[in-house]
Amino acid sequence: MLSHSQTATMEGKKKTTNGLLFLSLALALSLSATATLPSQLQTQTLTLHSLPHPPTLSWPEAEALAEPDPEDALSLNLHHIDALSSDKNPEQLFHLRLKRDAKRVESLLTLAALNSSHARRSGSGFSSSIISGLAQGSGEYFTRIGVGTPARYVYMVLDTGSDVVWLQCAPCRKCYSQTDPVFDPSKSRTYAGIPCGAPLCRRLDSPGCNKNKVCQYQVSYGDGSFTFGDFSTETLTFRRTRVTRVALGCGHDNEGLFIGAAGLLGLGRGRLSFPVQTGRRFNQKFSYCLVDRSASAKPSSVVFGDSAVSRTARFTPLLKNPKLDTFYYVELLGISVGGAPVRGLSASLFRLDAAGNGGVIIDSGTSVTRLTRPAYIALRDAFRVGASRLKRAPEFSLFDTCFDLSGLTEVKVPTVVLHFRGADVSLPATNYLIPVDSSGSFCFAFAGTMSGLSIIGNIQQQGFRVSYDLAGSRVGFAPRGCV
Repeated sequence: MLSHSQTATMEGKKKTTNGLLFLSLALALSLSATATLPSQLQTQTLTLHSLPHPPTLSWPEAEALAEPDPEDALSLNLHHIDALSSDKNPEQLFHLRLKRDAKRVESLLTLAALNSSHARRSGSGFSSSIISGLAQGSGEYFTRIGVGTPARYVYMVLDTGSDVVWLQCAPCRKCYSQTDPVFDPSKSRTYAGIPCGAPLCRRLDSPGCNKNKVCQYQVSYGDGSFTFGDFSTETLTFRRTRVTRVALGCGHDNEGLFIGAAGLLGLGRGRLSFPVQTGRRFNQKFSYCLVDRSASAKPSSVVFGDSAVSRTARFTPLLKNPKLDTFYYVELLGISVGGAPVRGLSASLFRLDAAGNGGVIIDSGTSVTRLTRPAYIALRDAFRVGASRLKRAPEFSLFDTCFDLSGLTEVKVPTVVLHFRGADVSLPATNYLIPVDSSGSFCFAFAGTMSGLSIIGNIQQQGFRVSYDLAGSRVGFAPRGCV
């Protein structure tokens, strides 16, 4: 019979032996996983380019004299806001963009947190060009639209995160600086103020009334910017396609981040947005394709009407937030990196609950995609593992995963796929690894947020034809959709 001390000694040896075996097995498995990772990892080639210089704004007024779009389609060219900031170098523009982006996200998160559509007072078709504008206001992309009769062409921000259409109007009690002359409603034959008791006035969340019994509007944004003035109807001209009696705000007091453009064309889901107002004519359908911001890029475009919906698009259903009707909510089920689903990133992290909290929205005015923090950390860590052979660089602004790719012309990077319900969207490498300076630093273009709301930004949307079919309550993505 063994003594108590002998038994304890043997058990100790057994534990030590088992521990060594477990450690050896774990090490072997770890080495095995590390050895097999490169052959299993799905990659794509990223061709490296430095930060683009401001694109040259070329918008001939002859475009306004072009042949009108057919009655069942309307198209416009779009440009990036950088085109209105040619006096700044690429690094300055990029820093300004990130500052605007932070304000934009703050505004959206504030509105979502309030969970109320009252939080911000805010078969045919046509198309137009889109200008992307980095330094010019609450959105990133601009188009040129004729206002009034005769039409006076001005730059307008396109914004899927807001509803009310508005522009600066004379007389201006307090207006920001814009590229074009301020619109004077007294010189338009088709301008008409909306009476205080009219149905259109009652569509505003918090309508006002002036001494002349004309309806007044106010749109306030979460970053402190606002516009205030008379609510009216006016004719808008897209090239030579006229859209009559569009309800819009004629702003006499406009303050905040809206430098450069004359106003905003709200493309949200609310009842005063442009797509909803013109639903009968354009069947509540529109799409855009956003090109990158390089000087050599062709203009982006926005299309309204049945022809806006691409036949090659993969669609995912739009979800409804019972407390907030402006945003385009979609169901994101997961994300894959290098061909494998990201562990710890479940659909529950992106769920829109019955109270209107959480969820995922698609937004044209936000640049960098924000994911609720647990989801972002899981995605970031998976990407770091897949990109472990790339030389790391210091953090940059909101980006905590950056790489030093100086001296290289191209690199292999892990693939990234967004899995929406019914639609897998495989991102080009340029849509998630972007230059942040002129020295070869590239960063993973996602960021985390402490909010439950996640936002799919326009960097990730670049190159896709994104189709919004409000009548069918769905949104689609067609790759290489800018041609």
